[in-house]
Amino acid sequence: MGDRWRVEVDRSLCIGSAQCTHVAPAGFRLDSAMQSHPTEPEMDAGEEILEAAEGCPVEAIMIALVGSGEVVFPPEE
Repeated sequence: MGDRWRVEVDRSLCIGSAQCTHVAPAGFRLDSAMQSHPTEPEMDAGEEILEAAEGCPVEAIMIALVGSGEVVFPPEE
């Protein structure tokens, strides 16, 4: 079994660019307020999800390992 990620979107930062929904349509959706949400709070680790987080123009997506809470994205400065 592979890693599981907890994915969160900071609604105070999200500008509704929908970049995440284009890169990882199975992982993100926009609500009626044009704010992004993960389709599930926990999901299998995957390149598309990481690419969506990396491509977010305002870095509103946070990914951490389920269990340990180790941050996958954004990288620590």
